[in-house]
Amino acid sequence: MDKQMNEKLEYTFIVAGVVIEKDDKFLLVQEKKANVYGKWNLPAGKVDKGYSIEETAIKEAKEETGYDVELIEKLVTDQKTVNEPVKHSFLAKIIGGELKFPEDEILDAKWFALEEIKEKESEMRVPFVLESIKLAFNRRLNENN
Repeated sequence: MDKQMNEKLEYTFIVAGVVIEKDDKFLLVQEKKANVYGKWNLPAGKVDKGYSIEETAIKEAKEETGYDVELIEKLVTDQKTVNEPVKHSFLAKIIGGELKFPEDEILDAKWFALEEIKEKESEMRVPFVLESIKLAFNRRLNENN
């Protein structure tokens, strides 16, 4: 492998997030980081050394929403280019806790219906957010049929 390719691969990292649904609405968090300020995202974060992707998804849900969650199933893995993270999303259900977010990291956390999220598509951090929510919504529709 040449040096340039190795350098690119060193900067690839993994992100794990959760889609939490309750009463036909999905929970999103609003970013406070300067480069994505005000954008809506899944509760998610970078996978740190020593944590699995699944452990990270559960940990980030707790840190960013206050909810304890249980992962139900993997929804999607996505990476468009080598310069962006490998993103994993999971469908999760709340098993405890209460809505509370760290104000130094998150501006807001709100429940949205799918149609509201579609209307706010330009306000999403990345298209992966809406893609993951649509997959969770379609999964529920298939279960009910």
